[in-house]
Amino acid sequence: MRAIVVGAGDVGYDVAQMLSRQRHDVTVIDTDQSKIEHVRDTLDVMAIHGSGTSAETLMQARILDADLVVAVTDVDEVNIIASMLAERFGKSSDDTTTIARVRSSEFTGKDAVLTLDDFGIDLIIHPEESTAAEVVALLRRAAATDIVEFCDGRVQLVGIRLDHDTPISGMKLQELAKLNNDLDFRVMGISRGIRTIVPDGNMTLHPNDQVFVLVPTGQISQIAHMLGKEGKRLHHCMILGGTKVGARIAAGLTEKKNRSGGMAVKLVEANRPRAEYLAEVLEGVLVIHGDPADIDLLVREGLSETDALVAVTQDEESNLVSCLMAKHLQVKKTVALLSKGAYIPISQSIGLDAAVSQKLAVTREVQRFLRGSHVKSVATIHGLDAEILELEVEPGSSVSRGTLMEQTIPSGVLVGAVVGNQVEIATGKTRIEPGQRAIVFTTPDRITEVEALFSGN
Repeated sequence: MRAIVVGAGDVGYDVAQMLSRQRHDVTVIDTDQSKIEHVRDTLDVMAIHGSGTSAETLMQARILDADLVVAVTDVDEVNIIASMLAERFGKSSDDTTTIARVRSSEFTGKDAVLTLDDFGIDLIIHPEESTAAEVVALLRRAAATDIVEFCDGRVQLVGIRLDHDTPISGMKLQELAKLNNDLDFRVMGISRGIRTIVPDGNMTLHPNDQVFVLVPTGQISQIAHMLGKEGKRLHHCMILGGTKVGARIAAGLTEKKNRSGGMAVKLVEANRPRAEYLAEVLEGVLVIHGDPADIDLLVREGLSETDALVAVTQDEESNLVSCLMAKHLQVKKTVALLSKGAYIPISQSIGLDAAVSQKLAVTREVQRFLRGSHVKSVATIHGLDAEILELEVEPGSSVSRGTLMEQTIPSGVLVGAVVGNQVEIATGKTRIEPGQRAIVFTTPDRITEVEALFSGN
């Protein structure tokens, strides 16, 4: 497949790297010569210095042969125009799929005069909005390190790290299931150190394991209790950074507060005009003008009495240090915004409760497109060398020809749930029918085999 990535920033670089690793023919376009040089030096792709809004540059990138255009610069208008040009070129050749990163609510809001459908863009990605929603979900479920939803929110995958003194240490998964036979759940994967384990019933749980459990929505608190985690509610949150992500998190938490008496929120922002603006638009949020990296300031503003700290400044090192200091002061929950690949795997091992990344929203959507129409969503988890696929069962697929125990399921693959009219946690007796959706946990080397099981081809 030929793909063009417009924008060589953090997000564009990550998308280009992912596509290149999967042996696709990739061209990257950016107006910043230094970024283009970095792409040329580190990735096996073609890199062009120019603008994605230039028809001449797009022709140089062989737009007429492109199957996919991903526009992910920091400027919404550039992404929209690049996608419109790609769509226009696509009409004169084979159809081209366009994906654009758009952050402005002027194009995505309910009252928008022009919607993105008017521009002919196939898929809109809003990384800041997705990241903020993920953080709000994590703060509502204090015990969770990760929460991913499938099937329009009917099924959730929750990650929980076992404490050092967990009472279930040494217990096998089949024993855990027998003790909790009133709960509907499936342990899909375990992250142990740098290992990713696809478990069976004989797998033994160890302290500090990060356990990923698939459950019907609404059972996370019961699962947390089963794994020895207290379901304490968080009442006070401090947000470091008045970025778009930080502002959306604050708005989301106060919206939940207005509905159900949730959290009191403080937000620390270094830029005075930005702080004054946020103080006006964020109802119910105490906005503090100050340096988010100033630990003395944070302590004076009540960091030690705070239940949760969310660090979403543009300085990732500062986010890490602030969260580590918060854990030292016994803050119950810390979440850091990270994007550098070197930081994410070690974040939880050095004491952070959770890490979020804006880049994942883009790469997930591109991966879903690459998987085919029967792949409805693709989830990846920080530090977990696996993918969780939401697949629609096509007529004639081999997986629909009998129960799961009658199928030849590859090692490293686990079917967790089947969703039709009801949500069914999968067992060996489960039969999957065409039209239903299945949640499948798989190691990367087995993805092609998994897709073949569910495809009607």
